[in-house]
Parts: sequence; C-alpha cells; structure tokens
Amino acid sequence: MASQSVSELFALDGLLDSEEREIRDTVRKFGDERLRPQVSEWFEDANFPVRELAPELGALGLFGMHLEGYGCAGTSATTYGLACLELEAVDSGLRSFVSVQGSLAMFAIHAFGSEDHKNEWLPKMAAGEAIGCFGLTEADYGSNPGGMRTGAKRDGDDWVLNGSKMWITNGSVADVAVVWARTDLDEGARGIRGFVIPTDTPGFSAPEIKRKLSLRASVTSELVLEDVRLPESAMLPGVQGLKGPLSCLNEARFGIVFGSLGAARDCLETAISYTAEREVFDKPLSGYQLTQAKLADMALELGKGQLLALHLGRIKDAGSLRPEQISLGKLNNVRESIQIARECRTLLGANGITLDYPVIRHINNLESVLTYEGTSEMHQLTVGKALTGRDAFR
Repeated sequence: MASQSVSELFALDGLLDSEEREIRDTVRKFGDERLRPQVSEWFEDANFPVRELAPELGALGLFGMHLEGYGCAGTSATTYGLACLELEAVDSGLRSFVSVQGSLAMFAIHAFGSEDHKNEWLPKMAAGEAIGCFGLTEADYGSNPGGMRTGAKRDGDDWVLNGSKMWITNGSVADVAVVWARTDLDEGARGIRGFVIPTDTPGFSAPEIKRKLSLRASVTSELVLEDVRLPESAMLPGVQGLKGPLSCLNEARFGIVFGSLGAARDCLETAISYTAEREVFDKPLSGYQLTQAKLADMALELGKGQLLALHLGRIKDAGSLRPEQISLGKLNNVRESIQIARECRTLLGANGITLDYPVIRHINNLESVLTYEGTSEMHQLTVGKALTGRDAFR
C-alpha cells in the first residue's frame, strides 16, 4: 500500500477551490526551489537577505495579498493563510517577514491611513520596493500594550515622539515604520494613536537585536525615537485607541493560525522520510509500532489543525470572524505544532539537533511563535472570557 500525506488522509484538497490550490502550489514551488536550499545557512549565519528577496516575494503578490487596491493582489483571507502555511513550512522567519509587511504595516496604512499614506506607501510595499515595520511592543509592555511609555506631544503644528519599541521584525531594514504612541488627545488608552514614520526621519534609529537562537532567518530590532518631529499628516486619521493596533494584530494572528502548521508539516514529513530510511535492529524505524503510533498521533493533530484553520478562513472570508475565534486558532495550532516538532525530533535522534534537518530550526522558531502576537496564556484568557463572560486579565 502506498503511503499517504496528511493532506490526502484528510482529503484537504477537496476543501479548496482551483485558485486556492494554484496559489498554494506556486508558493510551495517558490519555497522549495528558491528558499529551502539556503534557509538553514541563513538561520546558522543569522543573515537574512531581505532586500534581495523582497522584490521576488512582491512579484508573487505575497505582500498584503488579502488587501484590495493600491497594487495589492486582493485574494481571499483563506488563500493568504495557505500562502503563510507554505512560507512557514520553509521557515517561520520568512512567514514573519511577509506577515509583518502585509498584515501589520500595510494593513494599518490600508485600514486607517489617509489617501496620501496609501498612495505613497502601499504600491511600493506591495511590490517589495519598500519595507515596513510595526512598532507596538515595548520592553516592559508586551501583553499590556495600553501601558506603553512611548509618547507623542504637540509642538506647534507638529508632533514630537520619544520612546522605544522592542522585538520589531524588519525594523533595521525598514523604509517606513507604523509606530503607536500615547498622546494627550484623550485620557487613557483612547489617546493612543498611530504614526507613519519614514525611517530616515532625524531622531529615528533601529539597532538590530543580536544573539537570537530563534527566528535567526529574520531581522529583529529595537526602535528608538529621540525627538522625532513629524507633521500632523503623519498621524493615521482613521482610528484612535487600542482598537487600531489590536485589529492589526488579529490580522497577523490569523496568518499564524495557518503558518504554524507549515512548520509542523515540514517536521512530520521529515520524520516520515527519515524513519523510512533509518534502520534499527535490521528493519526501518517506520516499521515499529511505537514509531507508527507517534506518526499517527501527530498526523491527527496536524490534520485537525488544518481543518480548524480552513474553517476560520471561511468565516473570515464571510466577514464574521471574531477575535476570540482567532485566539482559538492560534492557541491550538501553535501549541500542537511545537509539540509535533518536538516529537519529530525524538524520531530523528541525535540527527534531529543538527541543521542537516529542519526540525530543531522549526522548534527554535516556534518558541518565538508561541509567544508573539499574544502568548498562549493571553489567548487562553481570551477564550475563557468568551466562555464565562468574565474578564480575568487583571
């Protein structure tokens, strides 16, 4: 009997239309031919060629692909999710690059920016000619962004920003930053506003964060703002308060619901291939009951995660996806993906800790994915609030 993939086992292709399959296959081919041969080297060297890859990714329509107009592809949310899955099957850093560019920086400008913002930045970002980053998280304010210290004060007709942001993907290579700051326009979190900042603005700097053991094929930075003077027109006019940045985070989290499964799939496919060739006590490792039990359990969780992702994608395309449902997807799929990766490592034995195979790289990356865009604990509390009607965050 011929072996089956998880997709075949769950008959997943039958749930996709022809366009979704075509775009998925195009991204998978690009990943296999252009990215996969070099990704372990990028990870080992912590040297991600952003400027080289950005135009190629833009030519595929991957930046802001689920947005309409301004040079964006205008695909469905489900199609965007499938692309995220294929990118993260190569490396989480690649999906993170595309996700931050499209679902955070571009989405913020598309949803809340002025027409001048949109016309100036979105076509260039969609083409990969300009790189964006998204400054929300601070060193002391991750899960509680409402406590941010970065501030924007009026000075005549201008705004002057001071503060810093931490763990910012693309920061050191970005041409434009969407930065959220506390203003004196309203009390509390309502005073939080977004600003579109060209990164060559005086007072703006973005030192790269080094010595990472996760997401090494990705640029991570600190943003430092020292008396950054901006005109009134730099402010995003379409939103105030935490609604703005949190809605952007929901867009990025949706991509992670799909993307994390790509890392899990790559680990499982590697383990299936490895155990078929590795002989133990004179027969392939895949012929032993304990091995097959592990593979079966992992395939089950991967398939269930893909079904959940597709279901959430359909709900999003219908325009009715709620934040707590995105939390369900990220909580389950990232948690199961990292468990699958760790189990696959056991099947590869000592070979599982080398960069000759992708498993330890995916494990290290998923440790970051588990935490960013909302920790598992925060998503548990979001789901808990939906179930009980009680807010237990504080």
